[in-house]
Amino acid sequence: MAHVEFLDETMRDGQQSLWGLRMRAGMALPVAPLLDKTGFSTIDLTGGGMLDVLTRYCQENYWEGLDLLVEAMPETPLRAGLRANANVTFSVSPRALMDLWVRRLCAHGIRSFWIYDVLFGMDNMLRLAKVAKEADAKVAGAIMFALSPVHTNDYFADKVRQLAASPDIDSILLYDTAGVLEKERLEGLLPKLVAQANGKPIEFHANNLLGLSGKAYCDAVDLGVSVLHTASKPMANGPSVPSTEITARNMELKGHTHSLDKSLFQPVADHFRAVGQSAGFLIDQYAEYDAFSEQHQIPGGMMGTFKAQLAQHNMTDRLSDVLDEVAAVRRDLGYPGMATPFSQLVGIQAVLNIVTGKRYGTVPDEVVQYAAGFYGETVAPVDPEVMDRIMSSPRAREVLDNPPADPDLDELKKQYGTEDLDELIYRATVPQADIDKMRAAGPVRRDYPLLSSPELEQARKLMEIARSPVVEVKTAGMDISLRR
Repeated sequence: MAHVEFLDETMRDGQQSLWGLRMRAGMALPVAPLLDKTGFSTIDLTGGGMLDVLTRYCQENYWEGLDLLVEAMPETPLRAGLRANANVTFSVSPRALMDLWVRRLCAHGIRSFWIYDVLFGMDNMLRLAKVAKEADAKVAGAIMFALSPVHTNDYFADKVRQLAASPDIDSILLYDTAGVLEKERLEGLLPKLVAQANGKPIEFHANNLLGLSGKAYCDAVDLGVSVLHTASKPMANGPSVPSTEITARNMELKGHTHSLDKSLFQPVADHFRAVGQSAGFLIDQYAEYDAFSEQHQIPGGMMGTFKAQLAQHNMTDRLSDVLDEVAAVRRDLGYPGMATPFSQLVGIQAVLNIVTGKRYGTVPDEVVQYAAGFYGETVAPVDPEVMDRIMSSPRAREVLDNPPADPDLDELKKQYGTEDLDELIYRATVPQADIDKMRAAGPVRRDYPLLSSPELEQARKLMEIARSPVVEVKTAGMDISLRR
């Protein structure tokens, strides 16, 4: 039997998967001290996407909100996620900006990082790990799992060997964005990863898109995983990770031990459920098994984006065609793992192929950059015919003639006109107009109004299903008028 550590994903992957990164600080602050006392080994708290979304769509100061949450959780190491070659953008960021991002997160109290690159650009991953070590932060090197003919067990084991050889990597994180890992594959994969991990702990993160990840967690612990990523029940499952509640119970039933205070589970869950209901966000999700997901491997959060894009073109009935095309584009492009940015690149290209009716007739700049190797060496070669179409697209020559710039820190300060390092990150990643709107909105709120009643719930349901420009409902206890 094993002792299992739990890493909390409620405020990062949970809200990213279910709330679209729109968790404001005040939505979590009331129960942040409870999460801090629950006994998690680490609490995953933030990432670059949150800076962008909170500023542009919530008009909330990212740094101020981060400071409030860090202050509320002094006992547990807080983690940030890093894509090794970019922050916010789907393209590539200057190395100096990425180094600065790590240093500023450390300055604001982050003491743990998970670092990934879907193409496993080890130079960038290990450079950022070394920067994190300047502040004595812990670093998990991520193995982004994907299904394809080239993503073999030996392929992943070699990546673990390279990561584990670095003194700046403290643990290995097996990250299954599509939730496709089952016992048979785990039995072949995990012993190889453990053998190459140089004694370093193996973490496991699996989004529960197919309803398989809870069982995968049980199997993974038997095969050497010692840290599981979970979220409070209303923020779990579906495109998020399995719930802390059921995973802790499963571990106990299998004879394993953990360090969690289960008495704190319910008040945390009650709070996030109430906030989610008030804000109109997804909560208490589940997923049915869909074997086709193993082919397209689309992260759950992208389904809503696909539907919105197709709705703009009055083509919502073509969703199944888009999913077929995603699988085809992924094969064409050499089987990139379906995590940021490649899940978005593959998905956007698939939508364009369907909407325009011509495969690769319109090619985004980022797909040209990918095919040209700007992101790193592809896992498998791009299909030669598709490569020809990409490189003959109207924008290809200009993109190739203008590779991403790589200014140093002094050049970045001059470019963005500031010596303030937090402000520099803002200006380098978010449009100035959005920064101005955020500042005009005032200080970060420390709470969130919990507006909930039977009448409000009925109004919310009407808003979800109503398609007419005007809807009026009158009952003895309620009078509602909805207008588009």
